Amino acid sequence: MNKPLRRIAMFCGLLILALLVRTNYLQYVRADELNANEHNRRVEIERYAHERGNIIVDGEPITGSVETTDGDFKYKRVWKDGPMWAPVTGYSSQAFDSSQLENLEDGILTGNSDQLFFDRTLSMFTGEKKTGGNIVTTLDGAAQKAAFEGLGDKKGAVAALDPQTGAILALASTPSYDPSVFAGNSFKDSDARQKLLKDEDKPMLNRALRETYPPGSTFKVVTAAAALENGLYTDIDADTESPLPWQLPQSTNLLQNEGDIPCENASLREALRWSCNTVFGKMSDDLGNDKMIEQADKFGFNKEVFTPVRADASIYPKDNRPQNAMAGIGQASNRATPLQMAMVASAIANDGKLMQPYMVAQRQAPNLDVIYTHEKEQLSEPLSGENAQKLQQMMETVVKDGTGKNAQIDGVTVGGKTGTAQHGLNNSEKPYAWFISYAKTDSGSPVAVAVVVEDGNANRDDISGGGLAAPIAKSVMKAVLDGKK
Repeated sequence: MNKPLRRIAMFCGLLILALLVRTNYLQYVRADELNANEHNRRVEIERYAHERGNIIVDGEPITGSVETTDGDFKYKRVWKDGPMWAPVTGYSSQAFDSSQLENLEDGILTGNSDQLFFDRTLSMFTGEKKTGGNIVTTLDGAAQKAAFEGLGDKKGAVAALDPQTGAILALASTPSYDPSVFAGNSFKDSDARQKLLKDEDKPMLNRALRETYPPGSTFKVVTAAAALENGLYTDIDADTESPLPWQLPQSTNLLQNEGDIPCENASLREALRWSCNTVFGKMSDDLGNDKMIEQADKFGFNKEVFTPVRADASIYPKDNRPQNAMAGIGQASNRATPLQMAMVASAIANDGKLMQPYMVAQRQAPNLDVIYTHEKEQLSEPLSGENAQKLQQMMETVVKDGTGKNAQIDGVTVGGKTGTAQHGLNNSEKPYAWFISYAKTDSGSPVAVAVVVEDGNANRDDISGGGLAAPIAKSVMKAVLDGKK
């Protein structure tokens, strides 16, 4: 080879080498960064280039995909009963990304997950059209409908769990939204999303997981659990040393009860039945802040919960004596999500064992092969079996003879606790109505429920946990029980 040709060959060789280096650098070093770049439309175009897998409830899809002719996205996401299921599915938008299960399970739903590598490789040889896998949820369609319709046009949320497994059976939040209205990539979709974001009622807020409320008197079951676990009281029918009136520590203020109710030295059972602030406030003060925090932590407070969708941390605060006494009756800086209070009820119903809440039962490949099955997991044991059964007796008295009668179900043992939580500076806003409960059968408890209602249209005197929230909890429990017959 003469000298000029050798130089040309060497130059071409260097160009090929540079091309190989650049290609490998982009493919193996910067691939993740480029795929995640918000300006890389190829990723989004590919994401919607084929039918997305479905989210499944009771064996049926609650999602779907439709072909579009607008722009360079071939398919668009659609939902069945979008507002009812939005707190579970979240949204998947060509223009505004995705949220909740649509986001967390995007790899399976698009078919791009490493778990589906074999299916993708097989499709290359068989020529089959690429589709996504499915997410099979734990949700109970009848319970979800009962929760959503029970809340109706009121603000609020419902969380229902299977206490024995931690499976989420219902997760409703109102007002809600239809993810379909901004699933596309048009100005109309953009306007619809802006309207939702500007709505003062915050329909896109998942109140079951992402809103914390003062839990009010429903928290008294946690205070009672702390008293039993720390040996402050052992007999739920023995008198407590609880004067009436009771003065808050380090204060001249007297803690008030709701009406003229028999709270002086009331037993634990009677104090929960009548919801005595004086008894439980003093109990929290007798235990002290550290023991109250320790008990709340065992129920899941003070840390985020992943279902896998993230739930905000509920807070039992580190505080001074008077504030700790108020936190013990569910006020002061005590805050809880509806999911958290459903966890409290479920642990009591499950004889003291708290199971990890979850909503994904299985992941399926496009050919319906199961590639993941959830194994139930115990999160903690907030109280002993003996003390859990004592609390069950107390909560069942509340429903049988106390403030929770509206949750009674014929032929079924139901335990519950009402709560009417003060709201706003000096209780200036309308209170929140709470109810937590469980139903029990011969084979244990299949359902525990927490309901919170923010009814701004109700008369202040008409707002109560027993009046507004208990009937909703009853409907959800009945739907689950009817489904097991």
